[in-house]
Amino acid sequence: MAGMEGVVSVFPSEQKKLHTTRSWDFLGFPQQVPRRPIESDIIIGVLDSGIWPESDSFSDKGFGPPPPKWKGTCQTSTNFTCNNKIIGAKYYSSSGVFVENDVKSPRDSIGHGTHTASTSAGNLVSGESLLGYGLGTARGGVPSARVAVYKICWSSGRCSDADILAAFDDAIADGVDIISLSVGGHQPRKYFNDPIAIGAFHAMRKGILTSNSAGNDGPDIASITNVSPWALSVAASTIDRKFFTQVQLGNKNIYEGISINTFDLKNEKYPIIYGGDAPNTRKGFRSSSSRYCRNNSLDQDLVKGKIVLCDIRTNGEGAFVAGAVGTLMQGQARQDVARPYPLPASYLRLKDGSKVYSYINSTRGATATIQKSKEGKDRFAPYIASFSSRGPSPVTPNILKPDLAAPGVHILAAWSLISPISQVKGDKRLLPYNIISGTSMACPHATGAAAYIKSFHPTWSPAAIKSALMTTAVPMSAKKNSDAEYAYGAGNINPLKAINPGLIYDIGALDYIKFLCGEGYNTKLLHLVTGDNSSCSRTTEGIVFDLNYPTFSILLSSSKSFSQVYHRTVTNVGSPTSTYKAIVVSSQVGLRIKVNPSVLAFKSLGQKLSFALTIEGTTNKDIVSSSLVWDDGTFQVRSPIVVAVADT
Repeated sequence: MAGMEGVVSVFPSEQKKLHTTRSWDFLGFPQQVPRRPIESDIIIGVLDSGIWPESDSFSDKGFGPPPPKWKGTCQTSTNFTCNNKIIGAKYYSSSGVFVENDVKSPRDSIGHGTHTASTSAGNLVSGESLLGYGLGTARGGVPSARVAVYKICWSSGRCSDADILAAFDDAIADGVDIISLSVGGHQPRKYFNDPIAIGAFHAMRKGILTSNSAGNDGPDIASITNVSPWALSVAASTIDRKFFTQVQLGNKNIYEGISINTFDLKNEKYPIIYGGDAPNTRKGFRSSSSRYCRNNSLDQDLVKGKIVLCDIRTNGEGAFVAGAVGTLMQGQARQDVARPYPLPASYLRLKDGSKVYSYINSTRGATATIQKSKEGKDRFAPYIASFSSRGPSPVTPNILKPDLAAPGVHILAAWSLISPISQVKGDKRLLPYNIISGTSMACPHATGAAAYIKSFHPTWSPAAIKSALMTTAVPMSAKKNSDAEYAYGAGNINPLKAINPGLIYDIGALDYIKFLCGEGYNTKLLHLVTGDNSSCSRTTEGIVFDLNYPTFSILLSSSKSFSQVYHRTVTNVGSPTSTYKAIVVSSQVGLRIKVNPSVLAFKSLGQKLSFALTIEGTTNKDIVSSSLVWDDGTFQVRSPIVVAVADT
């Protein structure tokens, strides 16, 4: 089949996974930012788990009819209709398989799609919270934009490759402006064996930027899977909101962990037991497995009405189903992300958990209570969440990925009223807004920012919008993030500054085709993918270092001496007459970075000028962070420079 005429590539239709409002204010993007009337004509296509249409975040009060460019439809049913905010909705299930909690319509039964859609384009809804936590105005980046929903993910978490491709085709034909996709694979694939990369390529050809989540497999190096250079890959950064939950033992010792615990035990003490002492032997479990409190591993007769100490952080379902009144979890994972659990819970540092364990083993009638969570400020924010997938790109290591970071931790947004806030069956807390974390939450922040730029510059290409976001991003600290740019890319998004970037690094479809030729893709494959007469030859073959990307990156196989030249072209979108000087910031001894020419003098808007950047020398560090800034006194156009040595 792979050799048949008209077939691009053949690969199994795998299942992707979901990469699970104060945040906009934290970014310096308040409600009162300048806006253009055209924002109401911007359409964001959300490929996710559907939407909860009755949410206040998607009310169409004050909205006029959809813009004339909209060509899509709404799959209405007895339980779902669109409006002038949600202007289109479709659902996809190529397998035809549905499970108990699936809703055969664009309605969201998980909550994930509702959350991401409202983060990017939700209306302003005041006085919202998660039972008092995160109280404030819930809003998206572009509240007056329209939403088109493409339900590709179902209650089991499955998101089929075939459905993703079908949804891309429909979204492109329907007339969306930006595509938001908080979904990713388990393993990286070559670009044209990856339906997300294929779909994003087609979207780019039609002038549509795709915003992707980086993935939640961090902090492992090279764990990022959404890496196509024509799409935006977004890492998850923290905001200055954190939650902590205290635990008091019967001996009056208090330990502090993290969770979003809305339950009030009113300081009542309950018996506490170690999960390893309560194995469900009738189901064949032993202490070695019950200590982790996984589903069915605990003996209900032993844990019912008690607080259970577990040796790993779980979603709390095992203890909840077994009838526990609460759970304490201990581990070495970084304490940067709290979540709601289906019962009173707190995740403790290992040293504190070991003290709780010692108390249980040394005290007859050991007891404990778990307090309601308290909300505080994280003074170290922003930094990259430990779960956020890291670069380098496993497919093209010399293109820096992720591209940038956006808030993805403790994000309050709209939720499905048939999905418990803990996402655990049996939890009866069904609420209109929820606080969750993931690069899934970071992606729609970048989507909203991209849509905001689009409303000011409707003719800009996807690459121009990407460039504006990346070169205006707020630099982040390698001291807070050991993986440096492989954790945060160009930095944390700054939507307000991004509408006036000064210069842009633009890339057209032909440039990507030249890049792909240089990466070894043949003429036949390119022709099938692009749908035109594109071909690869010596004259069209490009090298990765000359792709007009707004970052400069190289992954070396050793610390030997090297020299690499990058060619770039920038377009003036700032002041008509301006002179930019190159400023190179580098602290690495042994590396020399030169820019030629070092001065760019523009005489008009839209003018393009080229330069070459050369890096040479040696490095004995795993990763060296530098930057190039083009400065005309008004605009500072910053590009990261990353030199890394592969771990051999």
